[in-house]
Amino acid sequence: MRSKVGVGIVGGLIAGVVFGMMMQMMTAPTPDGKEMPMMQMVAMVVGSQSMVVGWVYHLFNSAVIGAIFGWALGSRAGSYGAGLGWGAAYGIFWWLLGAQILMPIFLGMPPFASIMMAPMRMVAIGSLVGHLVFGLILGAAFVWLSRPSGVAVPRSA
Repeated sequence: MRSKVGVGIVGGLIAGVVFGMMMQMMTAPTPDGKEMPMMQMVAMVVGSQSMVVGWVYHLFNSAVIGAIFGWALGSRAGSYGAGLGWGAAYGIFWWLLGAQILMPIFLGMPPFASIMMAPMRMVAIGSLVGHLVFGLILGAAFVWLSRPSGVAVPRSA
C-alpha cells in the first residue's frame, strides 16, 4: 500500500509544475508602473529576485501542500469525483490562505491586498484560477497514483 502522504507529495509536484507554468506566463503590476512575472514575485517571498529560486520555493510548497492533502483528505478522495471535488475546495482554500493572506504579509502588504488594489484584481482572478487548477490536478493525480496499477477501479458497495 502506498503512503497517502507520499502520494500527496507526488500529486502536489505534478500539480505544481502545471500551476508553475501558468505563473511563469502571468505578470503582476509593480508600484513603478512596470510588470513582473508572478514567479519572480514568488521568489520575493524568500528575499530573492531569481526565477529559479521562485520555482524551487513554489515546488517545495507544492510538495508540502500535496502532503497535507494526502494526510488530511486522502481517505476522502477514493474516486475521481471525490478527488476532483476535494481538490477544487482545497485549491480555493490555499488561494485564500496562501495567495490572499500569507503571500501579501510576507511581501509587506496587508492581507487581501490583491483584491483591494484595482490594478491587482486581474492577478487575483488569475491566481484563483491557478489554485483551482492546482487543486483539480492534485485531486485527480492523488486518485490515479493511489490505485495499485495507476488505473481507476470502480469502488465496490
